[in-house]
Amino acid sequence: MEDTGAILKRLTGLHPKEIDLSLDRVERLNAALGHPERRLPPVIHIAGTNGKGSVSATLRALLEAQGRTVHVYTSPHLVHFRERIRLGQPGGGRFVSDAALVAALQQVEAVNAGAPITLFEITTAAAMVLFADHPADVLVLETGLGGRLDATNVVERPQASVITPISLDHEKFLGATLPDIAREKAGIMRRGVPVVSAPQADAVTEVLERTAARLGAPLHLGGQDWAVSEEHGRMVFQDEDGLVDLPRPRLIGRHQIINAGTAVAALRAAGLWDSATAEAGLQAVEWPARMQRLGSGRLAALAPQGAEIWLDGGHNPGAGEAISAVMADLEERLPRPLFLIAGMLTTKDPVGFFRPFAGLVRHVFTVPVAHSEAGRDPAELAALARSAGLSAEPVGSVRTALRALQEAWRFEPAPRILICGSLYLAGDVLEQNGTPPA
Repeated sequence: MEDTGAILKRLTGLHPKEIDLSLDRVERLNAALGHPERRLPPVIHIAGTNGKGSVSATLRALLEAQGRTVHVYTSPHLVHFRERIRLGQPGGGRFVSDAALVAALQQVEAVNAGAPITLFEITTAAAMVLFADHPADVLVLETGLGGRLDATNVVERPQASVITPISLDHEKFLGATLPDIAREKAGIMRRGVPVVSAPQADAVTEVLERTAARLGAPLHLGGQDWAVSEEHGRMVFQDEDGLVDLPRPRLIGRHQIINAGTAVAALRAAGLWDSATAEAGLQAVEWPARMQRLGSGRLAALAPQGAEIWLDGGHNPGAGEAISAVMADLEERLPRPLFLIAGMLTTKDPVGFFRPFAGLVRHVFTVPVAHSEAGRDPAELAALARSAGLSAEPVGSVRTALRALQEAWRFEPAPRILICGSLYLAGDVLEQNGTPPA
C-alpha cells in the first residue's frame, strides 16, 4: 500500500500556491467524481475564526450521545492527517483508516488527472467521497479558511450553518477589517437555511444580519436570540423555546461556554436537539490541544516536579484573549507562577496574541515551530513578546525550556506552564509527549 505522506507530497505539487481561494477547481473535480457532495448526510456547516473545532467536537459529542452516527471534517490536523476525517459508526466515530484514506486519495488523484488544484481542495474532495460512500446520520463540516470560497462550500443546502466568533486572522486572504472577514465567513449561508452565530462584535453582526436578510435565512444570534451563561457550576442556555439547565462542557475556559452554547443553538435550529441525552453529551466532549492538561508523558516528565502543563494551539489575538482569561481564572483559584513556551508562524500577530498576558506571565520562552516553513524565528518572536510587555528569551526547543525550568526551580508552588501559539507546535508537542489524538 502506498504511503499517505508520499501521496500528499505528490498532490502538493499540483498547484504552485498552498492557498488560492476559489471554487472552480473543486467544483470541476466533484463533477468528475459524480458529485459526492450531493450524496452526503445532513450537514451542519461551520465557519468562523476561533472555536470551530471546539464547536465541532461539542456537536459530535451531543449527537453521538443521542445514538446518531456522525462524520466530522476538521483542519488542520495535529499529528496525523487522518485526524481531519472522522467517519461515523455505531458507538462513536473513528479517524479514517490509512487504507481507506489512501484509496480515496488515489481515486481523486486519478480523476483529477494532473490538473491544477490545491492540496486542501483535492483532499477535501477525497473527504467528500469518503463521507458519501459511508452512511451516517449527520456530517459536521468545518471550513478550512474563510467560507465563501472555501472548498467545503460546495454543499448546496446544509441542515444549518454556524458562525463561530470572528476576529482578525488570515488578513492576507480574507481582508484587513472585521467586516471584510465577516463577509467571507458569511459566504456559507444559504437561502432559507437557519444560521446560528456566536455573539459577535457589532461590525460583524451588521454583516451577518444583512447577509441573512438578503438570503431569507433565519438568523439565531448569540446574545440576542439565544444566551448562555455559567451559574453555580452549571451551564444555562435560553432561547425563545425556553431555558435549559445543563452541565458545563468538559472543555476548559469561559470561551468554551460560548462554544457549547453555539453548538446547542445549532442543534435546536437544525431540529436535532435532544434534552434527555444532552447532559451525557456535554460531559463527553474532547478536543486535543485546546486547554489540554498534560499530566504525563515524555515531555511532561522534563518539567519541575508538581508543575501544571497546559497545551493550547490558539494563535491569534482573539485566542490570546480567551486563553489568558483561562489562565487568570486558574491563578485566582490556585496561584502559581505562570510561564509561557510559545512558537508562532510569520503569518500571525504575536503582539496581539501576547498582549492579553501582560501582568499574568513571569517569563516567555520562545521556540521554533517544526513542520512549517512559516515558523517565526524565536529571537524575533521574543522581541515581539517583549514589545507586548512580557519578559522573554529564545531557546532551541520545548524540551530545552522545560529542562531550564526544572533545573532552576527551587520554589513553592511549582509553576504553571502554558505551551501555546501554534497548532503545528501543539501537534509536535503531542507527538513528542507520546500522547497523539486518538
